[in-house]
Amino acid sequence: MSHIIENTADNVLIEDSPSLLKRTAILAYGIFSYTAGVGGLLWIILAMGGLAPVGFSPLQTGSIATAILVNLGLVALFGLQHTVMARASFKRWLTRYLPPSAERSTYLLMSGIVTVIALYYWQPLPGEVWAVESLAAQIALWTAYALGWSYLLIATFATNHFELMGLRQVYLYFIDKPHTNLPFTRNYMYRYSRHPMMLGILIGMWAVPTMTTSHFVMAILLTVYIAVGLFFEERDLTKRFGDTYRRYKKEIATFVPGMY
Repeated sequence: MSHIIENTADNVLIEDSPSLLKRTAILAYGIFSYTAGVGGLLWIILAMGGLAPVGFSPLQTGSIATAILVNLGLVALFGLQHTVMARASFKRWLTRYLPPSAERSTYLLMSGIVTVIALYYWQPLPGEVWAVESLAAQIALWTAYALGWSYLLIATFATNHFELMGLRQVYLYFIDKPHTNLPFTRNYMYRYSRHPMMLGILIGMWAVPTMTTSHFVMAILLTVYIAVGLFFEERDLTKRFGDTYRRYKKEIATFVPGMY
């Protein structure tokens, strides 16, 4: 285990200089974890549009009630991983066994794994909630779907995509430089919306011309998870940034200015 010295004044974590082999291994781990996390996200994006299959595990139940319970469990697993691993207490525990530079990569790796598990074991449900027949409406919904997921991607770069995805941390570790936490900023869409990434996900999930019952249940459960997850995220951000975030929360809407 690396020895870590925390410089709280400069918000810097300094680890004993690791060997080149260890630095290379952590860099490779970060790249692999990034690929796994992005791969899981890509699958769920395509699945939400009906462009990729879900629920093709041989372990399928014939009961609708059982299928709903299984799906609830899968989304609960997804939500627990994303919520628990994002908490500061869990991060402190994890970095007792891993270099701090690998913490975010581990989060991404586990996110990819639980996403694959949820989509693979998802229990399909029969029926449709809506199916839009108008060509103009279909085009409008597909456009909104594409814009929603694109907005999510752009929002990751509005903060720092490479920090968010753990690549900056493992790269700094590889070149043997200390990691410094990024300051609180209000870049681009963050000047109008506190959670543009979540807004993009919500638009992408719901703006589809054909809403199957299976998709509808998944969208509802993930929407509930987003609401719960934002509560914990905002609590953590308030603890981390204090009055700066409290002012930001008063001034900026959660999703859309003037609405919510």
